[in-house]
Amino acid sequence: MKIQLITVGKLKEKYLKQACDEYLKRLTPYAKVEIVEVNEEKAQDPVHEAEVALIKRKEGERILKALSPDAFLIALAIEGKSLSSPEFANKLERLGTYGQSHVVFVIGGSYGIAPEVLKRADLLLSFSAMTFPHQLIRIFLLEQIYRAFKIIRGETYHK
Repeated sequence: MKIQLITVGKLKEKYLKQACDEYLKRLTPYAKVEIVEVNEEKAQDPVHEAEVALIKRKEGERILKALSPDAFLIALAIEGKSLSSPEFANKLERLGTYGQSHVVFVIGGSYGIAPEVLKRADLLLSFSAMTFPHQLIRIFLLEQIYRAFKIIRGETYHK
């Protein structure tokens, strides 16, 4: 299975990069995982609603440009569906079984994901009704993908 994470922005903090690298290393036996970082738009405080829409549109264009047309797109969105870890594992397993072996996850920037990207998504996935920094969500997502493969293979993993 080929898995891509298209993320807005880069990881700047060393500890976040280390956590990301650790999960990428752990995922090596299970799938080819690639992270594609697109540039984050800069904004001046205070940010007005019209500027937020423009920022999301520009970031959305970059995301769509990086997206392969044949990929199954899962966008992380607060309004998305919540899945348990076993349900998430089941979803990934079904995608692979039924010929969707290229799965792309999108993590938006500080202001969320453009409506055009959400419309293109095959699934909207929510980790929580709470808001988290997009840099942390990258780590959460990699951990859950790793956990999913452990569940799929029936391997032990701490609870």
